[in-house]
Amino acid sequence: MIELLSPAGDLERLKFAFLYGADAVYIGGQNYSLRANARNFSLDDIKEGVRFAHELNKKVYVTVNIVFHDDDLNGLKEYLLELDNIGVDAIIVSDIVVMKLHQKLNLKLELHVSTQSSVLNHEAVKFYQDLGAKRIVLAREASKEDIKKIKDITKADLECFIHGAMCTSVSGRCVMSNYATLRDSNRGGCVQVCRFIFDIDSSNKPFSMTPKDLNMVPFIKDMIGIGVNSFKVEGRMRSIYYIATVIHTYRQIIDKICTNTLNEAYSKYYLDILNRCANRDSTPQFFDKKPTKNEQYYLGREEISNQDFLGLVLDYDNKNNIVTIEERNYFEVGTIVEFFGPNKEAITFKIEEIFDENQTKIDAARHPKEIIKIKCPIKLEKNDMMRLKIFDIKDYL
Repeated sequence: MIELLSPAGDLERLKFAFLYGADAVYIGGQNYSLRANARNFSLDDIKEGVRFAHELNKKVYVTVNIVFHDDDLNGLKEYLLELDNIGVDAIIVSDIVVMKLHQKLNLKLELHVSTQSSVLNHEAVKFYQDLGAKRIVLAREASKEDIKKIKDITKADLECFIHGAMCTSVSGRCVMSNYATLRDSNRGGCVQVCRFIFDIDSSNKPFSMTPKDLNMVPFIKDMIGIGVNSFKVEGRMRSIYYIATVIHTYRQIIDKICTNTLNEAYSKYYLDILNRCANRDSTPQFFDKKPTKNEQYYLGREEISNQDFLGLVLDYDNKNNIVTIEERNYFEVGTIVEFFGPNKEAITFKIEEIFDENQTKIDAARHPKEIIKIKCPIKLEKNDMMRLKIFDIKDYL
């Protein structure tokens, strides 16, 4: 089975990830997770997320992947037992102490080895398999040859990142945040010092050490061919629009590969959609070659967040063809938009009339979270999204 694995920073994003095509999500609890700044999940939230996922025959993995100091061990045993009791499908771990405890407690949930363990060779995979690991999340620095050799020798269940932020260090093993801010990167406190802009001399010339984002669209078919089992998207702190767009796009890519219907035109179209969704350039990074200066930002960069996400569909009146939208960014009469959703590819529409919640006609939607109504003949569903029309597949064919 080919799994599409999505991040989820809270229950809302978990539900959107599943609705838009994820087979599984990975989440962080309020302890032991490397995204301490995310909202994260209480035990009650995890219980609700697991219930929602299992009703859809999908899975939830919980990150327990910090590097443990002695004080961090307090309450760990009880936490793991509670996750097991809730029915979490797997924990993602990096520290051997958690792996040994998983064995000792004879937990039903699976053990997945985190990318924080920087696994890049088959001997390391076999070592973790002996500790009970069901799956290995390979280091982001793994090349195609690395992945293939590991798969051929170990037959392990392999998970690889396909999209999102990269780390300047080796798969997250970084101490720059500790050094600059006294916040421990390896216990969830990373402040992304690598993305700071520095002045290196009196000329005030900017310098950074930021890698461009990962984007594996050109190589998904190759990854399937060499036996990657799970395709992982980074971004537990990203918005519902980002998650919906990225997961929806990769779902279509994977499905078209499996039905042998993905062509060059669609690949270019999907690549443009994904690049538009984020505010940093993206590249395949290590998969097909060692990164060069072209895969990094050294002299500063502009990160301008676009305002493509215009609204979330709350309801659709089939009788009168009226869609109710929660507005997210400005749009006006005459704007060319497109709707996309869990059960539909992008559909283009020109806005002819806009009404506020009191049925008063207005010329533009100006206030985020305002309830807006639009007459629209496209049959829409709750949780579909409306975005600015930028790309048209017809231009690629």
